[in-house]
Amino acid sequence: MFKKKPNIKPLSPIKNSERRKLADHIISDLGLTVPSSDNADPEDKAGLTALRNSLLPDGSLSARFATTAGPDAKKVSGTIYVGAYPNQDLRVLWVKLEERVYPTVYTLWHNPGVLPLLHTPSFVVEKLQGGADLMTPGLQNGPPFPEKAKEGAAVAIASLESPTVPMAVGVCEIDVSALRDVRGAKGHAVKMIQWAGDELWAWSTGGKPGISPPEHLDGWLANQSDVEQIQAQLDAADLQDEDDNGGVNLPSVGKNDSRPAGAADNARDTNLPADDQPDVVEDKELTTKEIDEAFKNAFLYGVRHFMETSKNEPNYGLSFPLSQSFVMSNLVQPFLPAYTPAQAASLLIKKTSYKNIKKFIKSLDKAQIIKAKDQNNNEVVILDIDFEDQAIKNFKPYRLPKKETGSGSGKTSTSAATGDGSDSSVGQKLKRVELFKPKERLSPLFSAVKADPKGFYTPAELRPIVTAYIEAENLISPKNKRIVTMNPILANAVFDGSVKSDKDVINKGFVLRDALVDRVLASCAPFHAILRNDDTLESTKPKAGAAPRISIVLETRSGNKTVTKASGVEAYFVNPQALADELRKTCASSTSVERLVGSSPKNPVMEVMVQGPQKDAVLKALEKRGVPARLVEVLDKTKKKK
Repeated sequence: MFKKKPNIKPLSPIKNSERRKLADHIISDLGLTVPSSDNADPEDKAGLTALRNSLLPDGSLSARFATTAGPDAKKVSGTIYVGAYPNQDLRVLWVKLEERVYPTVYTLWHNPGVLPLLHTPSFVVEKLQGGADLMTPGLQNGPPFPEKAKEGAAVAIASLESPTVPMAVGVCEIDVSALRDVRGAKGHAVKMIQWAGDELWAWSTGGKPGISPPEHLDGWLANQSDVEQIQAQLDAADLQDEDDNGGVNLPSVGKNDSRPAGAADNARDTNLPADDQPDVVEDKELTTKEIDEAFKNAFLYGVRHFMETSKNEPNYGLSFPLSQSFVMSNLVQPFLPAYTPAQAASLLIKKTSYKNIKKFIKSLDKAQIIKAKDQNNNEVVILDIDFEDQAIKNFKPYRLPKKETGSGSGKTSTSAATGDGSDSSVGQKLKRVELFKPKERLSPLFSAVKADPKGFYTPAELRPIVTAYIEAENLISPKNKRIVTMNPILANAVFDGSVKSDKDVINKGFVLRDALVDRVLASCAPFHAILRNDDTLESTKPKAGAAPRISIVLETRSGNKTVTKASGVEAYFVNPQALADELRKTCASSTSVERLVGSSPKNPVMEVMVQGPQKDAVLKALEKRGVPARLVEVLDKTKKKK
């Protein structure tokens, strides 16, 4: 519901009497049990007070809000209740809609068990976080489902991968508790109210970003056996991507198949070696399970690469402990099977079920492939790798994607990812040419001097054409050669009234020669061509519009982390992935490449992101590829406005 930012009015304090009354209403509406106090006195209300404060902390505030929701943009209004748990900022804890109060995920993370908990695969949770409702076939870990999950009841939703951490709040549109089988079922099961990632989750008084969900919460499942049962179900599930009816069964790459997701079908039932696999791969986004498999295979590939290239060095050249950034930039990213733009956009750590590199490393530790340890509470390091593990020993390297030289050249480098890191854009020479194409109304002017009215011209080439025309028509003033006398063609085709001064020029009946050339240029359609090395204008097809500039943006994420993003490099024959690979090494930072928001899926513009304020490093890398700084536009969003 809160996919769009609501209009929230100023906050106002809640009286203690009103806060207690609201908390009692919530306890009654949700059927919560008041915990018993250690005091044997039956009149003791310590347990009730503790529950009230847990649901709605002392000092809470309220505010009215208005927004729109649904395909019809229906107007919705209500009340939000804001409070702060210990050592945390003010967050939206409850939202009131039509006299009913719903908890947000922040309340669920501090009050286990307040709502019935339903489960669904992580890739379905991603769709819920995009504003979709939960379909009946998406329900997992049942039947039986929770008894309280009846029609109209508020429920919490968690993923099978993190079964103890609710990620969304919704309302049952059917009696979920009565379901005996969801296979083949159709229709909506739960309508979404609020989720981690929406505008309520992101709201704060200080403008700070939303709080990331915890990795595990006690109290949402009865015991550890429930967690293990869900994990076993997840391991055995044959999930499919959600169809129009909410189904979740996807064909997956087998667990014993070491080939990458997206390439397994090409290699199946063939005796071709990995490097000879066909280049034809379907250009489609990968499912979460395929992305998980691809990241695991990439790590195994990375380990095998070090084992084969550094046989005589201790630990095969790996210096333990290995940091998260080292693992991502040296053991995972160079070996991801991103064969197509859609796959490159899919193969991001945030699109795995792990969501971040920390959880990914812990999954490898759980599989006993590595030994990991938490460090500084927010990072995990690899202490050792079991090089004798069967997953590593039996791993068969696959063909890695070929490195493209850049869009527009139509050529590719023949170096498959063999570790040479070759990039043909390094050292290239570029020339940007500004061109103009006459519009149809200028045809008489160009035809009069036998110039092609549909050709492309540089500004230097247009001036002699205009000069030839005014000489052929004898329009030069005998008293001043800088003055040109107007004629009907110039009046209609050039000075057509699109500029305020046109009327004055026509009334006077003459114009300066330089002003005439400028107006002819303005009356032409702008084009551009970017010539590479020995390319010529005759062999290059000009593109409409002015020549683009590469964009570099510095911005702050997660409170105080700076990232540098570069986009638009393809126009200058620069491969975004090759640029990211170089920046990862030169900056010793993690990098990623994904489609720029708003660009066309058919002809995507890729965005290179590198951790840290790396503007100078990006400019230097572009300069190596023939792109001067004047063709780059830098926007620093980290500087505070005065």
